[in-house]
Parts: sequence; C-alpha cells; structure tokens
Amino acid sequence: MNQESIQPRTDTPPQTGAPVEKLIHLALPVRLTHMQNGERSMPELACTYDIHPRGARLLSFRNVNVGDLITVERGRHKSVCQVVWTADPNSALRGQFTVECVEGNRIPWEEELRQMQEHYLPILPEGQKKRPAARTGQQNRRRGPRFHVKGEADLMEIGGRSTVEGRVEQLSEFGCLISASDLLVPGTGLRLALNIYDVSVALKGNVKYTAENRAMGVEFHEIRQGDRPLLDYVMKQVKERRSDFDDLEVITEPLAAR
Repeated sequence: MNQESIQPRTDTPPQTGAPVEKLIHLALPVRLTHMQNGERSMPELACTYDIHPRGARLLSFRNVNVGDLITVERGRHKSVCQVVWTADPNSALRGQFTVECVEGNRIPWEEELRQMQEHYLPILPEGQKKRPAARTGQQNRRRGPRFHVKGEADLMEIGGRSTVEGRVEQLSEFGCLISASDLLVPGTGLRLALNIYDVSVALKGNVKYTAENRAMGVEFHEIRQGDRPLLDYVMKQVKERRSDFDDLEVITEPLAAR
C-alpha cells in the first residue's frame, strides 16, 4: 500500500482512547514524514509521548491537523499513520498529537510493547498528606472542588475480570462520579481510563460509595506516569466552564445510598 493511495478519514471523530492496560508512557525517537497536498515533507525528528497497540501520542514542533497522513519510522520499521487528535496550541499540551496506524500497517514499537509495563505514581504530590476523614455526624470532608463534565469511563477491576463502561458526570483532581448500568461494590480497586475533551487519562483508585443504584463515587490513588499534564489540562478546561460548577467537592468517605 503506498501513501498516495490512502484517503484521510475526515468523517470520523478523534479517537484517543486505548485499552488502559495497554497504554505505556515511553519516549522513543522516531522520524516523521508528513504528506500534504500530495507532496512529502522533509523527514522530521520527533519522539513518542506514549505508545499503544494502535498508535502513539507524539510530540513535535510542526503543525499537524486531524486527518493528516504521516509516515512514522523507527529503525527499520516504517508505518503510515493518520492524525486523530491534536492538542490546543494555546494549552500546556501544545505540540502533542495522536496518530493511529492505517489498516494493514504494523506499529513500529511492537517490541517495546511486549517488554514494557506501564508505571503509576501517587495522585498526591510527594510529602502531601490526605486530610483526616470527617468525624461521625459532621459534614463529609472533601479535598477539592468537583465540576460537572461529560465524558466516557472504562473501568477494570484490579485482580478480577469485571469491566464496566460508564459516563463521567463529575470530576475533580482526586476523584469522580461515574454513572453506569452495572455498579461495583464499594471498596473495589480499579484501573480506569477517563476520556474527556478528546484526552484519555489512566488512573487507579477504588469505589468509595454508590448512590441511588445509578452512580458510584471513585477516589483516585495513582495516575499513570506521564498523565499528570493531561489531567491538569482537563481540569483547566473544566474550570473555564464554571457555569457548570455546583459547589460540590470530592467525597473522601462513603455515603449511604438512599
């Protein structure tokens, strides 16, 4: 398959989500050749920000647009990929974009995926302690403002096989509220991928409570290495939409379901 015969898929929305257990933060040097208006650009040296079985998130100083075709080379391996997401150039993620390999092309980092495992870091900065839980009868202590959002959530039970798909209803830096048809028992440990504003953030946490048999509160414990800037980006976008703010905060102790 040659690059000239491939037509950009401009009719599909950006898809940045990847299976949370397969997305690895890893900087790999790559060579990019951009294809625009039927002409190839000069090769550009760049690096990956993370990799997954379908493609990668890249960091580059060259402007790219969703739908662009790019040849990605690593060593002797070469693949034709398509841009499916680009970061806001005015945000802290400027220069980042996500590509997925075109059907029939193999990813150039298969060996790294086989050898590497993702790493997680504490959600709280080093040295920062959790606030003590509120005493019985007092109002629940909460660690940060929670905002209304619209996003998707993929949940996987740690040590088990249960998987749940849901919608992110509220979000803070330390937790979220997820609505789902199948709720998990409070105390269940989770790996979760939150897809909000075309950004996917991988975290670990546990179910703190369920409410009215329709939603569950999740507290974050760890965040995938390299994803802290993504979560900060999402929170910045959320805070700029303060019309949705309802003065709620993340719950750090269970609530009784009604």
